[in-house]
Amino acid sequence: MSATVNRKFVDLFSDTMTRPSPGMRKAMADAEVGDEQRGEDPTTNLLQERVAALLGKEAAMFLPSGTMCNQIAVAVQCRSGDEFISTDNSHLLTFEGAGCAAIAGAQGRAVTHRNGIFDGAAVHAAVRDPAMRHTPRTRMVAIEQTMNLGGGAVWTMAQIDDVAKTAKAHQLRLHMDGARLPNAVVASGVSAAKMCAAFDSTWLDLSKGLGCPIGGVLAGSKDFIAEAWLWKHRIGGALRQSGILSAAGLYALDNNWNRLAEDHANAQRFAALAGNIKGIELMHPKTETNLVFLDVSGTGMSAKAISEAALKHGVRIGAMGPARLRAVTHLDVSAADIETAAKALQVAVSGI
Repeated sequence: MSATVNRKFVDLFSDTMTRPSPGMRKAMADAEVGDEQRGEDPTTNLLQERVAALLGKEAAMFLPSGTMCNQIAVAVQCRSGDEFISTDNSHLLTFEGAGCAAIAGAQGRAVTHRNGIFDGAAVHAAVRDPAMRHTPRTRMVAIEQTMNLGGGAVWTMAQIDDVAKTAKAHQLRLHMDGARLPNAVVASGVSAAKMCAAFDSTWLDLSKGLGCPIGGVLAGSKDFIAEAWLWKHRIGGALRQSGILSAAGLYALDNNWNRLAEDHANAQRFAALAGNIKGIELMHPKTETNLVFLDVSGTGMSAKAISEAALKHGVRIGAMGPARLRAVTHLDVSAADIETAAKALQVAVSGI
């Protein structure tokens, strides 16, 4: 639990709401730094080396955000006019402002599958005929681990292998949006390196469950990262003494990775309590990680109205549509906070 959190409410809006703990802040203040652009920031270099090894890749690059990780990965692997395959409710297609089209000139082709986890057959059906002159060239397949709008669902190795096998058969590149990859690793017991082995590019977010104030780390081959550096300069440039930020990532890897299991347990508890409130149904009966989606249509109230009422009773929860709420657990939410949140939701729905 972060001792720096003095909020007047329990914040279940997102795991990006975490605040750096005193230990993380000290690590940042004490960080040894240098010029990142020249490869002379020792703390950033160490973070990149550790994440590359963790994900089983040759090299890695620290970036300010996960969205930048995704956008650069697409830009490196797709040419203007190319197409990549992803699920219709993926972060790439839904929450990144059409960045792939604006930056890389690539368009997404959406496939639909349960929980946003598609299969090799869906990939095969979506691949364009390379002999056709009138269609885009399929270049890449992207998956999201965990699947946010799939209720935090974890891709199993069997599912990953199925998609990877089909993608490779069509000579396609593979990208993993690893925004909540650490959650998937902790929930499944499968190592990050094994999960990422088939992918040409992948990344993990530092600013969600790992509790850092900023950052993601993109990984791939040495050639991929060399090209990624070009795109980093095109869309923002070097960060200079980035070790101050990278130190938070190193602290998180040492202290906040294994404790993600606590977030998962808290999410499961909240799902159990919220699912017993009259008019509320769980959209995903199995809570695998730290995301809980609730269908509130049975209450006769809109998700926005419930969200606003819950905040008045000390809990912030996200309205993700007319009748959908999302609750996200993280290191600044305790087991006691979960009980408080469930009671506040009950009161909000009751109109008290």
